[in-house]
Amino acid sequence: MAIRPLDDRVVVEPLEAEEKTKGGIVLPDTAKEKPTKGKVVSIGEGKLLDNGKRSELLVKKGDQVLYGKYAGTEITVNGKEYLIIKESDILAKIE
Repeated sequence: MAIRPLDDRVVVEPLEAEEKTKGGIVLPDTAKEKPTKGKVVSIGEGKLLDNGKRSELLVKKGDQVLYGKYAGTEITVNGKEYLIIKESDILAKIE
């Protein structure tokens, strides 16, 4: 990947949205919700603190995470969709 996020930002590859409901109904593209799960593909160096040191990020490359529905900035690199979000927009890690 040619993208290296700055500070406390994280590059996430969104996981595909569900195509069927629990009842088995197939959803058209217009009815699908934005994905809120993704895989971390790159992380920044951490937020620069007042003392000149950097804080350590709580996520690492390869982690699966949950994030806010409208969090971050969508980008396309080599035909793939990614999302650049701040670490504070990540709600949870999926174990």
